[in-house]
Amino acid sequence: MSYPKKSYKYIFGPVSSRRFGSSLGIDLSPFKKCCNFDCVYCELSRAKVVSMIEEPPLVKDIISELKEALKEFPNVDVITLTANGEPSLYPNLKELIEELNAIKTTQKTLILSNGTAVLHSDKFDALLDLDIVKFSLDSVVQKTFRKIDRAIKNYSTDLIVEKMSEFRDKFRGKLVLEVLVVSGFNDNESEFKALNKAYESIRPDRVDISSIDRPPAHDVKGISSDLLYKLSSLITASKVCVATKKALGEKLDFSLDELRKLLKLRPQSKFDIENNFSPSSKANLDILLSNGEAKEFDLAGVMFYKI
Repeated sequence: MSYPKKSYKYIFGPVSSRRFGSSLGIDLSPFKKCCNFDCVYCELSRAKVVSMIEEPPLVKDIISELKEALKEFPNVDVITLTANGEPSLYPNLKELIEELNAIKTTQKTLILSNGTAVLHSDKFDALLDLDIVKFSLDSVVQKTFRKIDRAIKNYSTDLIVEKMSEFRDKFRGKLVLEVLVVSGFNDNESEFKALNKAYESIRPDRVDISSIDRPPAHDVKGISSDLLYKLSSLITASKVCVATKKALGEKLDFSLDELRKLLKLRPQSKFDIENNFSPSSKANLDILLSNGEAKEFDLAGVMFYKI
């Protein structure tokens, strides 16, 4: 497997996902971060919270690029709607999903969302046509939710749970919920018991539990693996996956420019590089490190590389 030979504005990957396999990503906010949350653990640069994506790409341009990328990588597992921020803020979401469903073959369609889409009927309905929906739900305790996710408005956690439950009733695909555990915020028994009660109502197919494993924009820390597994044992209302990385079967081959783009968008761990990069990609990383473009960061004993 190699990185796309063409230069794309909106398509990136394939990348190895800890939970969904190999993925071609669609960046719906390629020019600046646009999100209605300012999560304390976010790996993207800090930015003012917004209610819509600014300068959104056209559906026809996204689809044109994706068709070309799928010619090179027809065997990726998923086509992932993501963003430099929150993808459900994309104004033409329903049209885009319809077009994705028209051109996909064996791939599943997936969105990685903070979950607020369920509060808006048009977004709610659009997501029903995806194969997999992943919502973040870091806490259902109102005070904790505000502290972690720092939303543009004071969203009600009770209403979010109610609307996610309604979504589950109508959605025929796979619904995955994710909780990211932050030290000193939601890393205790009462938080997880409250989450478990919410899961009884939402009935997700799977709950992914993880902690910070990439350099965050804010000064917060993750928790130990031992505590992560202990907290996960409190979840009895759903299947639980304590997220761990897996290597791609084939190596990724990046040019210098391609590697620059990737490291700006998504920091890569030592695991990513050792297990997924080709020898030439590793050599190009050495060049970027030696000339000062790429930087090393240590996060709880794990080395990361980013630009």
